[in-house]
Amino acid sequence: MAKHDITGSRDIELLVTSFYTRVAKAPAINHFFTETSWDAHMQTMVRFWENALFFTGNYQGNPMEIHRHIHHIKKLDSTHFDTWLQLFEATIDDLFEGEVANLAKQKARNIATVMQIKILEMQQQSHY
Repeated sequence: MAKHDITGSRDIELLVTSFYTRVAKAPAINHFFTETSWDAHMQTMVRFWENALFFTGNYQGNPMEIHRHIHHIKKLDSTHFDTWLQLFEATIDDLFEGEVANLAKQKARNIATVMQIKILEMQQQSHY
């Protein structure tokens, strides 16, 4: 199958569906999703990535707050973020190529980095 760039909703739906299929099979991170309503989560993630890549304005939410909550329940660490990022980038590389595909990988790297920094700050503050 010839690869093309990410151009809209259908491509993002394919990306999100394919990515979370991999997540469900990844022991390092799949346990974070045991209480997740997959359909609702997928819809949210499609809206998130549509907004992140195409500025649709369809996503309303605070991913950092959600991940802080997750961290309180099950501790997140760098291996979790690394696994998430590796799976996300591999999914993009398997399905797409082009400017928007590269932008999606860069945004994912930025998201993973910022979340790790914020969670580390939160851990350090709780020790004082």
